[in-house]
Amino acid sequence: MAVTAPPSRSLRDLRNLTPARVGLGRAGAGLPTRALLDFTLDHARARDAVHAAFDVPALITGLGGLGLEAPSVSSCARDRREYLKRPDLGRKLDHASRQLLASRNAGTCRLAVVVGDGLSPTAVNAHAIALMSSLMPRLAAGRIDIGCAVVASGARVALGDEIGAILGARMVVVLIGERPGLSAPDSLGAYLTFAPRPDVTDAERNCVSSIHGAGLGYDEAASRIAWLIREGLAREVTGVALKDESGGPAHKRIDTPSGGHEKSVI
Repeated sequence: MAVTAPPSRSLRDLRNLTPARVGLGRAGAGLPTRALLDFTLDHARARDAVHAAFDVPALITGLGGLGLEAPSVSSCARDRREYLKRPDLGRKLDHASRQLLASRNAGTCRLAVVVGDGLSPTAVNAHAIALMSSLMPRLAAGRIDIGCAVVASGARVALGDEIGAILGARMVVVLIGERPGLSAPDSLGAYLTFAPRPDVTDAERNCVSSIHGAGLGYDEAASRIAWLIREGLAREVTGVALKDESGGPAHKRIDTPSGGHEKSVI
């Protein structure tokens, strides 16, 4: 009996599976007009996302509606042009912001949240409050309170380290706009760091990325972030020492013989 070979997939099938630019065809030595126009439009959207205005008042109001009082701080980058040319300035608070946060430090807090513009203010304006709305009930279920919330302009991820250290936070979560791509100009990322301090390396962080309409949804992202926060606080680590197993079996827990902190055991 003859065996019928399965039908081969076409380039059109492949294009339906990915937003990547594959199988665009050509017109002479160049791209077809439609493909070129689509590329030009997506490139313009990515550039606009980088230079979009960061809506600090709306974010403060939105966080206030969730019961979080959030002061506004700034990095040492004086404007967007300097921010893009000098990444190091986006990792340090300006003097006035350091003073403001120091005056609000009432000792220690378990968790601090920083909402920063990053490389896509468009992403933060669009997704940060909705993600927080989904995240907070999950944290409440684990009896984890957000002790401090901050809205930061001109922010790089590492700005959260200095903010967390000043506030005495055991962990800081930075919600920030990711570098825009041609298929996702509004992608939000969440970076988690236990024991934040200015000399923390990226190896000591966890990241949940690609949070946007065509990427990771708010509920799934919030579930992953809440799991990482809960386990990071319990194990007192983040980064390469904390693997995201939020979709795996529940971990057993035991008390340490010395009566110290409860630990998670895989």
